[in-house]
Amino acid sequence: MERDLSEKNPPEKQLSNNSDSSDNEENATNITTNLNANHHDHPETETCDQLVSQSPKAGVKVEESDNTRHEIEEVHHEEKENEEKIGDTPPPEIHYTLETVSQDIDQFITTLSATPKDAKETIVEEEKDEKAPMEIPVFVEKFLDLVEEKVAKHELNEGKGKWGQNPEEDSSFLEAVNRISKLTSSLDGLRSDPNHAALISRIGGIQQRAMACLEDEFRFTLEDIKHNDQDPNTDAKGKQHEADRCVLPESESAETDNFLGYSDDAVSKLNRIAKEMIGGGFESECCHVFMMIRGHAFDECFAEIGFEKISIDEVQKMQWEALEREIPLWIKAVKEYASIYFVKELKLAEAVFSNYSSISSSLFSNLTRSVLIQLLNFAEAVAMTKRSAEKLFKFLDMYETLRDSLPAMGALFSEEYENELKTESTTARCRIGEAAICMFCDLENSIKSDTGKTPVPGGAVHPLTRYTMNYLKYAGEYIATLEQVFREHSKIERADSTSRPRYESESQNFNNDNDEENQSPFSNQLVRVMDLLDSNLEAKSKLYKDIALSCIFMMNNGRYIVQKIKGSTEIRQMMGDPWCRRKSSELRNYHKNYQRETWSKLLGCLGHEGLQVNGKVIKPVLKERFKSFNVLFDEIHKAQSSWVVSDEQLQSELRVSITAVVIPAYRSFMGRFSQYLTPGRQTEKYIKYQAEDLETYIDELFDGNSASGARKRP
Repeated sequence: MERDLSEKNPPEKQLSNNSDSSDNEENATNITTNLNANHHDHPETETCDQLVSQSPKAGVKVEESDNTRHEIEEVHHEEKENEEKIGDTPPPEIHYTLETVSQDIDQFITTLSATPKDAKETIVEEEKDEKAPMEIPVFVEKFLDLVEEKVAKHELNEGKGKWGQNPEEDSSFLEAVNRISKLTSSLDGLRSDPNHAALISRIGGIQQRAMACLEDEFRFTLEDIKHNDQDPNTDAKGKQHEADRCVLPESESAETDNFLGYSDDAVSKLNRIAKEMIGGGFESECCHVFMMIRGHAFDECFAEIGFEKISIDEVQKMQWEALEREIPLWIKAVKEYASIYFVKELKLAEAVFSNYSSISSSLFSNLTRSVLIQLLNFAEAVAMTKRSAEKLFKFLDMYETLRDSLPAMGALFSEEYENELKTESTTARCRIGEAAICMFCDLENSIKSDTGKTPVPGGAVHPLTRYTMNYLKYAGEYIATLEQVFREHSKIERADSTSRPRYESESQNFNNDNDEENQSPFSNQLVRVMDLLDSNLEAKSKLYKDIALSCIFMMNNGRYIVQKIKGSTEIRQMMGDPWCRRKSSELRNYHKNYQRETWSKLLGCLGHEGLQVNGKVIKPVLKERFKSFNVLFDEIHKAQSSWVVSDEQLQSELRVSITAVVIPAYRSFMGRFSQYLTPGRQTEKYIKYQAEDLETYIDELFDGNSASGARKRP
């Protein structure tokens, strides 16, 4: 009977017969679940009674249904209250500031950085498969909004030099840029995820704008050079003349200015900007700005020194007079750059890029290389110009500059660049040295080619002698350099030289007593020049018909040579004392020959031979002797008064020696024979000079006067 009833009733109606209280609770739970799941789909006017009336349990076990209904009503009431709260009262918004959100960003970056890159890529792949993108916190967007606002503010101040007025704001901007760079790097693994493409693109755009601001400020700071010696009388805008941007520092300012006119604050700012730009992947932009600005600064230094950029072709087309004016400026530029600017430029690069030693070294090397190439090209261009002896000393100045200045810079460069610099500077120095040797050796050919047939009037010092000895005197000031040049380039031979091999032993012609000098290539060359000059002068002396004048010519030139040698300690040491003694001996011989050719004939008139016969003076012969003496002395005085002895000491020596020979002999002759002449007309006619008169006239010799004859006795 009971089985039949159960078969007739539907399953839901068996609730009152077969279910206990737990079944009722389960049904209530199911209904609540359906309600929560679909409460958005039902109208809020729907009541709990309606839900219950639709239940098949209505009218069955009312007590249990009432309990269930009560529970359902409570749940629904609670859900409704929650919905009302959500709909009517929005949740409080979080107020973000750059300072507060930066802490969240730092934590987020730390978390991302802790995840290996390959793990991030795996996550991205899983996201693609599951179609569930990696969640990016809301504060990231807020951070980007705040940074973008700060970047926009800096863009408005672009080029106005606002940096430095608010250090806290500057630091805040740099820190924000640093976080943007780190965020970009941390999210790099999500770059291929299309779900984050917009965010990655936005971060990159903000970084680009921020780096552009930093680049502009980096450029502005580099261009804004201030000098310790800045003229206080600048104009109202605080501007200076363009040349003042690279004022050559004096010794005092060179000590205090460590960064070529940049203040410590400016260098510190440049360092911070460079660090952020390089750390953010903008190394090339940062380095390009630094190279460009500092390269312009070097160009301005050239302009301040006065040295212009001249191409090799332009150098070779220049007249020597113009080129000669450029060489001292070039020397000054090399010395200034080597001793001051390169040292300070390295300090500046190391300070600005203190976190990146390889970058600072590379920038410094590239900057200085462009300057050095320009300077070395000028030296090589000068070395290729037409050579002549008068250019020697400018070439030696350049040689010394390259020798002394450039090697001192070796410590500033890396080993590789130092070797390259050494090679290039040595090449330029060698070319200058080779040219200098050829110029000095040209002196030989200059002497040999001087074959003029016109004697110098008055037996004076020949222009060739003056030129050669003054040339050697100036060369004495470069004696150490010439020694070095000749030793280092002793194998150089001039194709057009007519001299013998330059450095062979020539002891048969030169001084054998000075072996040390003979071992010196330059000493051998110097001795050869002197011997060639002597030979040339000897040939020129034969152009004079008067042997006495020929002797005066050789004495004049010989004395000039000796005095120049003695006046140069370096050349005298090079020639040696034996050479000087030999030269002095030659001068004494010329002096003796002069006296023999001139005054011996005059003294012959004062001889006693033939004046007496059987103890009696023959007056006609005596008269002829006085007459011959007067005529000969007049001729000598007339001629030799026009002769030239410019060396006062030699002139005095000649006059003293003549007086010592002539006056005693004349006085003796007068004292013995003047009494044999009849006083009066005969005495006045034949005794034309007194001894004192002769002394006066002798003192008039070698003055270069063109007097017609001896003055008559008053």
